[in-house]
Amino acid sequence: MSVDRRNDSLLRIAEVRQRTGLSVSTINRREAKGTFPSRIRIGDNSVGWYQSDVDEFVADPFNYRCAAKTA
Repeated sequence: MSVDRRNDSLLRIAEVRQRTGLSVSTINRREAKGTFPSRIRIGDNSVGWYQSDVDEFVADPFNYRCAAKTA
Protein backbone atom coordinates (compact mmCIF):
# COMPACT_ATOMS: atom_id res chain seq x y z
CA MET A 1 0.00 0.00 0.00
CA SER A 2 1.37 3.39 -1.00
CA VAL A 3 1.32 6.30 1.44
CA ASP A 4 0.49 9.79 0.15
CA ARG A 5 3.46 11.93 1.27
CA ARG A 6 2.53 15.15 -0.58
CA ASN A 7 1.55 16.96 2.64
CA ASP A 8 4.19 15.36 4.85
CA SER A 9 7.10 17.52 6.02
CA LEU A 10 10.70 16.35 6.07
CA LEU A 11 12.62 16.80 9.31
CA ARG A 12 16.38 17.19 9.52
CA ILE A 13 18.46 15.45 12.17
CA ALA A 14 18.42 18.36 14.66
CA GLU A 15 14.63 18.40 14.77
CA VAL A 16 14.42 14.59 14.89
CA ARG A 17 16.78 14.62 17.89
CA GLN A 18 14.72 17.34 19.58
CA ARG A 19 11.41 15.52 19.03
CA THR A 20 12.69 12.09 20.09
CA GLY A 21 15.32 12.93 22.70
CA LEU A 22 17.67 10.42 21.05
CA SER A 23 21.32 10.90 20.10
CA VAL A 24 22.50 10.58 16.51
CA SER A 25 24.20 7.26 17.25
CA THR A 26 21.04 5.87 18.87
CA ILE A 27 18.96 6.98 15.89
CA ASN A 28 21.45 5.30 13.52
CA ARG A 29 21.52 2.09 15.57
CA ARG A 30 17.72 1.87 15.88
CA GLU A 31 17.26 2.68 12.20
CA ALA A 32 19.61 -0.18 11.25
CA LYS A 33 17.60 -2.56 13.47
CA GLY A 34 14.28 -1.40 11.99
CA THR A 35 13.07 0.16 15.23
CA PHE A 36 13.24 3.75 13.97
CA PRO A 37 11.88 5.34 10.78
CA SER A 38 14.10 5.16 7.70
CA ARG A 39 15.78 8.29 6.43
CA ILE A 40 15.14 9.73 2.98
CA ARG A 41 17.96 11.13 0.84
CA ILE A 42 17.08 14.72 -0.10
CA GLY A 43 20.40 15.76 -1.61
CA ASP A 44 24.00 14.74 -2.12
CA ASN A 45 24.89 15.42 1.51
CA SER A 46 21.55 15.61 3.25
CA VAL A 47 18.85 13.32 4.56
CA GLY A 48 15.53 13.79 6.29
CA TRP A 49 12.77 11.82 7.97
CA TYR A 50 9.07 12.09 7.25
CA GLN A 51 7.35 13.92 10.08
CA SER A 52 4.47 11.44 10.20
CA ASP A 53 6.94 8.54 10.66
CA VAL A 54 8.73 10.37 13.50
CA ASP A 55 5.38 11.22 15.11
CA GLU A 56 4.38 7.54 14.92
CA PHE A 57 7.67 6.59 16.59
CA VAL A 58 7.25 9.19 19.35
CA ALA A 59 3.71 7.95 20.06
CA ASP A 60 4.99 4.43 20.88
CA PRO A 61 8.80 4.21 20.77
CA PHE A 62 9.08 0.80 22.46
CA ASN A 63 6.79 -0.94 19.99
CA TYR A 64 7.73 0.88 16.78
CA ARG A 65 8.70 -1.36 13.88
CA CYS A 66 9.55 -0.02 10.45
CA ALA A 67 7.03 -1.45 7.96
CA ALA A 68 9.77 -2.09 5.40
CA LYS A 69 11.71 -4.28 7.85
CA THR A 70 8.71 -6.35 8.98
CA ALA A 71 7.08 -6.93 5.59
